[in-house]
Amino acid sequence: MKLVTKLYRQVEHLVHEVAKFGLVGLLGLVVDLPIYNWLVFANPLVLADSGVGMLHHKPLTAKLISTTVATLATYFGNRYWTWRHRERSGLHREYVLFFVLNGVGLLIAAGCLAFSRYVLDLHTWLSDNIAANFVGLGLGTLFRFWSYRKFVFREEILLDEIEHPEHADPARKLDPDTGELPVVR
Repeated sequence: MKLVTKLYRQVEHLVHEVAKFGLVGLLGLVVDLPIYNWLVFANPLVLADSGVGMLHHKPLTAKLISTTVATLATYFGNRYWTWRHRERSGLHREYVLFFVLNGVGLLIAAGCLAFSRYVLDLHTWLSDNIAANFVGLGLGTLFRFWSYRKFVFREEILLDEIEHPEHADPARKLDPDTGELPVVR
């Protein structure tokens, strides 16, 4: 039992990040899924194949639109909740990187959707949602979690620095003019 407790303490922080990232991802799914299904199948509730939406014959365009809208919501959830304990390296840098890496995640989901639609010739609401929003989103989510931690929200700061900024190391504070971290040489 002590071994399990010790192992958990070593990965506790990661477990909390994964849980928060997952909840923010669910928010993104709640935004993405109805938009995609409304555009392609004229049914945002995803209950059945109810017809032909305005982008029925352009599912990749619909996926691009729905994911872009969801990305706006997930950026703020991830920046200000999931990784609030990580240093800010400038809104512009983070935002651009977040969207670029999210674009790679979108390509993963769109690739799964394209394979289902154009290789397997499946055109139902169920096959689209399994390909894009289950398989593609699952693989894209793994990529996003790794890449956001590695490239966007990079270094952790001590939780004590968040809760008591007056005790923070002045060398780790953002430049008030540029919003960037100081260069340490």
